[in-house]
Amino acid sequence: MSWGVISEMGYVAIETPDVDAAVRESEQLLGLTTTRTAGGNAVLATSATGNELAYVDGTANAVGAIGLRARSADALAEIRRRVKDAGAKVVNFAHDGISGHETFSFIGPEGWRFDIYCDAQQHALGRGAASPERFGHVNFHPRNPKRMAGFLMDVLDFRVSDQIGDDAFFLRCNSEHHGVALIPGVGKFHHHAWQFKSTDDIVNMCDRVRGFGHEIIWGPVRHGAGQNIAAYYVESTGAVVELYTNMEHIYDDDRPAVHWQASDNWYNLWSDRRPGDFRDFGIPNARDTDAPR
Repeated sequence: MSWGVISEMGYVAIETPDVDAAVRESEQLLGLTTTRTAGGNAVLATSATGNELAYVDGTANAVGAIGLRARSADALAEIRRRVKDAGAKVVNFAHDGISGHETFSFIGPEGWRFDIYCDAQQHALGRGAASPERFGHVNFHPRNPKRMAGFLMDVLDFRVSDQIGDDAFFLRCNSEHHGVALIPGVGKFHHHAWQFKSTDDIVNMCDRVRGFGHEIIWGPVRHGAGQNIAAYYVESTGAVVELYTNMEHIYDDDRPAVHWQASDNWYNLWSDRRPGDFRDFGIPNARDTDAPR
C-alpha cells in the first residue's frame, strides 16, 4: 500500500574494486541471484529477473545510488517536476541500466544519488531456507538528518514512522515501518537490509555468516523502532548487511510519528547494551571518493 509517488524501495548500487568477490559473497552467503552482468557490473536480486542490489566497477568501496520504484508513470513525471522545483541536480551516469527501465536520477541532500524508475514489482517469496524474501530498507548516517528527512518527505512523499530525539528519523513510503532510516553521523551509508520469513531463517543465516568467515557484529536484537528482529554482518565492500524479520507494518496512513528520547532503548528492547563500534562501520558516498561515475 502506497499513498504517494514512491511505491517501494528498489535497489542499492555499490561501487567496488572487486565486483567478483562482492557478487560471490552475495550469492553464496546472502542467497541472492545474479540477474545480469555487463561491463564489469552485476545486478542481483531475490527473483530471477529483479534488481535489488548492484555492484559497479569502481576504484573504491562506496555507495553509487539508491533506487526507488515510482508508483506509476504519472508519479515519475510528478517527481521530475518536484526535483526541478527543489533545485536538485539531475544527472545521468554510465551505469544507469540497473533497473532495466528508463531511470531518472538526481542528487539529493549531501550528494546522495537517487534513481527513480517505474516497473512491475517482482518479489520471490518463499525461496527456501535462509534466503531473503526481498530487499527492505537502507540506513544512512547523514550530517544533517533533519534536512534529508525533509527532502524525502517533501519531494518523495515519505512519512515519519518513528523519531528519535530531534535528529533521527525512520521514514516509510508504504505500510512497512521504514524504507529509509537516518541517524546523525559523518555522512556515510551504514547498511542495506533484507527481509526473511522467520526467526529460524535469521538463526540459520547467522550460522552461515560465521561459516563464511565473517562474524555477526550485533544481534539478534529486537528493535523498538520498527519492532523487527535483526542481526548484522559486514560484507566484503565494508557495507553492513542487516538480516531482519517481523517488521512492523503501519496501515493507518495518518498515524502520528512515535517519538523516543535518545536515551530510550529504541535500538534494542531486550537490552540497553550495543557494541560501541557498531556505528563505525559503513561506506562513503561515491561522490566523496575518487570512484569513477
